[in-house]
Amino acid sequence: MEQTLLDSIPSLDLADFTSGDDARKNKFVEELGHAFNTIGFVAIKNHGLSDDLRERLYEAVKKFFYQPDELKTKYEFPELLGQRGYIGKGKETAKGFTKPDLKEFFHVGQPVADGNMPTNIFPVEVPEFEQFTTEVYRTFEKTGKTLLRAIALYLALPEDFFEEKVRNGDSILRALHYFPIENPDALPEGAVRAAAHGDINLITLLMGASAEGLEVLRLDGKWIAVTALPEQIIINVGDMLDRLTNHKLKSTIHRVVNPPREKMKSSRFSIPFFMHPRGNMDLTCLESCIDAENPRLYENMTAGEFLAERLRELGFKK
Repeated sequence: MEQTLLDSIPSLDLADFTSGDDARKNKFVEELGHAFNTIGFVAIKNHGLSDDLRERLYEAVKKFFYQPDELKTKYEFPELLGQRGYIGKGKETAKGFTKPDLKEFFHVGQPVADGNMPTNIFPVEVPEFEQFTTEVYRTFEKTGKTLLRAIALYLALPEDFFEEKVRNGDSILRALHYFPIENPDALPEGAVRAAAHGDINLITLLMGASAEGLEVLRLDGKWIAVTALPEQIIINVGDMLDRLTNHKLKSTIHRVVNPPREKMKSSRFSIPFFMHPRGNMDLTCLESCIDAENPRLYENMTAGEFLAERLRELGFKK
């Protein structure tokens, strides 16, 4: 079974977990846990996001990114450390790399003012942008909480273990534009749309992108393409959950490769939801995930401290 999962991203139905049928629920928990214990990615259907909402969101996102750069930079505020608003081209470099990713993006955070995170910023030129990003944020936040209930059960924790830790948490909806490359010959050597990286957060929820390109690093070191059917979203483990579980649940390295040369002049859009807990969540490794064969891998820190560390590594924070 493990080798089959490593050859492709397993597909699950979230309706099994919410069905009220204990057998279906338990089977979902075990299969989700197994996927996260091996490859770190899974495709999920019945996730709550309608086709209509997804299409309207992408329309609004494309409308914003097709605006002139001078307009987009009105919504870029470096003092927010990339946590809200527009982040321009060449601003994010993956940990361990020297060339910035070939992308620009816009961050929408928690709609509820609860904590120390900044308030949201929205482009007035695209009024529907606020409506649809906020609606998808709330949809994915709800779906993410359901998935975390399943993860808690897999870890033999109380089903509501994560509930208070993610209530009005610091999650981010990222609208991504991998912009066209008009002159591929002028690209710096090694520059790619998104260099190999792990996500910072607990789990990531990703709706289907507008073009292929996402790849995940398999445990044997081979890169495999990740695609979702129209009715699916992709879920993957982030570094915070990896730390909490002492690498039992694996934050798998992934990347977005450049398209073939003939497609370099085309845009690629992608909208992941990075599910973060509140900044005060303790990421100390669970004792149940530590034993003689699996000694503690990580030092103790809170989610807020870990986020600050990663923002420095990404170049957003001094």
